Amino acid sequence: MKSLSRILLQTSMAVVISAAAVVSSQAASALEPEKIQAALQAAYDKYKGLQEGANADYIPVLAKVDPNIFGITLVTTDGKIYSVGDVKSEVSIQSISKVFTMARVIEESGAEAISGNMGVDATGQVFNSIVAIEQYQGEEMNAMVNPGAITATSMIKGANGDEVWNKIINTYNDFAGRKLHVDEEVYKSEAETNQRNQALAMLMAAYGRIEGDAIEATDIYTRQCSVAVNTKDLATMAATLANGGTNPVTGKKVISAENVDEVLAVMATAGLYDDSGKWLYTTGLPAKSGVGGGILAVSPGKFGIAAISPPLDAAGNSVRAQKAIADISNALGGNPYKVQPK
Repeated sequence: MKSLSRILLQTSMAVVISAAAVVSSQAASALEPEKIQAALQAAYDKYKGLQEGANADYIPVLAKVDPNIFGITLVTTDGKIYSVGDVKSEVSIQSISKVFTMARVIEESGAEAISGNMGVDATGQVFNSIVAIEQYQGEEMNAMVNPGAITATSMIKGANGDEVWNKIINTYNDFAGRKLHVDEEVYKSEAETNQRNQALAMLMAAYGRIEGDAIEATDIYTRQCSVAVNTKDLATMAATLANGGTNPVTGKKVISAENVDEVLAVMATAGLYDDSGKWLYTTGLPAKSGVGGGILAVSPGKFGIAAISPPLDAAGNSVRAQKAIADISNALGGNPYKVQPK
């Protein structure tokens, strides 16, 4: 039954993405620049004074990030960039990185490599649950929760850890359209406190989901979570998915169009931790959040959007970013499930 539901989910998302791709250029051009900028400005003005949530503190360095950072960027599939607020400040990408490592695994090894190893279903447990691994022996995971994400990192092909890391960071660079770097302070702080992730990795290895050095995979995963990004980086990464795997700003093909729908499907079902269902119900947008305060979302065939604001809600998602992206998408018709009858 789970296999059937997985097939139906991916088929449904494939239909949405394929239909969106057909009208990609028309949809992007139909988004009037003035309307886009006005939507961004309205959301920014509405939420810039919002004082809800708190910085993540289980990684000590994240508690010190300026909670007043708030910026929004939208990139259309024809490469136009719109921004408002603080778009220069960088935060660590954190769990948003999971999307792009998964994309690289699918591009290298095919979609079945993900669904056939750690799985693609929502676990119903917290993102770093040990119980979820034990329940299904590491199979019914997904690459948006930590056990699945570390497993995905371990699946990147390479002769050694350095080669694997270079593939990962170069993939991120291509999605973002510029050379990114690791925030070494964040990496150090996370590496000193990632014992639970090491335990998750070892348990996944015990069930045969990770081949090779599980601790090395955890370290590479920790490093990928420490990559520094701003709103333009994240929005461009999202827009690359919205544009079928080709970066609309640089014109570089990053992954094949046929591999995008599986990535978006997992984002849709598991991208915002325990509130993924609520988010999809409200917006219809495949999205991914990170405890650094960033959220990116994809309107297939139309645009990628991102916002950064470090204070998080109880589920670990940026309070301001969620509200701003939802408002902007609603104003611009971003929900791919909203269809007008003919």
